Amino acid sequence: MPDDSAPAGGEDIAAVFDAHVAFEFVSKDLEATMGTMTATPWVTHVPTLAGGIGAEGVRQFYGAHFIGRWPEDTRISHVARTVGTGRVVDEMVMRFTHDIVMDTLLPGVAPTGRAVELPVVVVAGFEGDKVAFERIYWDQASLLVQIGLLDAQLLPVCGVEQAAKVLDESLPCNALIERAARHT
Repeated sequence: MPDDSAPAGGEDIAAVFDAHVAFEFVSKDLEATMGTMTATPWVTHVPTLAGGIGAEGVRQFYGAHFIGRWPEDTRISHVARTVGTGRVVDEMVMRFTHDIVMDTLLPGVAPTGRAVELPVVVVAGFEGDKVAFERIYWDQASLLVQIGLLDAQLLPVCGVEQAAKVLDESLPCNALIERAARHT
């Protein structure tokens, strides 16, 4: 695995990462995406452990399960970006209708036709001007509530409210705590 502390050098890693994401989601170009990565990259979608290790593992994952495997109405709203030595961290909200099989987020789950708004954080590490790794995080419970596989009234979880709060910090806090207090 790449050294997590590797410096990025003088390259504009944010621009490289923007190109990487555009190749994944806009042009849907596997070879161009791989061209932004090191010879030994790795990708982990933490909630589902989907991804790949090494160039062939990442290529296989991207080709079979990720690039071009998103609903046509997928939209990404950027919330914040942090660029540091050898790192780009993006916080965003992804919106889509779950109208296709999505192995990366929902392995084994048939399309539900439900709308989803999901806060996502991507940590991208760099070696020079190449993406060495990506770790992608989201709240799987929120996703499962939104597609109807978890009942938020029975568990201390929420659905689309997470994305709404990320996008509007003036929304009320503590709804789950207050709900729990009413039921005790």
